[in-house]
Amino acid sequence: MAEAKTVLHIEDNFDNRLLVRRLLQAAGYKVIEAGNARQAHETLKANIPDLILMDINMPDVDGYTLTSQIKSTPSLQKVPIVAITANVMRGDREKVFQAGCNGYIEKPIDVDKFLDQVALFLA
Repeated sequence: MAEAKTVLHIEDNFDNRLLVRRLLQAAGYKVIEAGNARQAHETLKANIPDLILMDINMPDVDGYTLTSQIKSTPSLQKVPIVAITANVMRGDREKVFQAGCNGYIEKPIDVDKFLDQVALFLA
């Protein structure tokens, strides 16, 4: 059997982390979590995930900046980063891609579509 894919979820909101963790674990993914940029950097020193799910609106360092930092790390450049954000105004999608994200999932998460969206980025 194939080894479970590892997903790093970077999100400052506990309830959002809990929802995503439950969905991903139920689908057989290994989930690593970080509540802020510092935790994300520490986690990424020890783990190279198959996918990063990135909250955009976080205190201290936002998801745009953190994505750029991660993408500038040679060992992490090929790891897809998908923004999970409530930012859905005109120009927000473009800003996500300019920061280096490979995709975009809107909040609130549609639990019926979420796992299919994640699977697309891991394909």
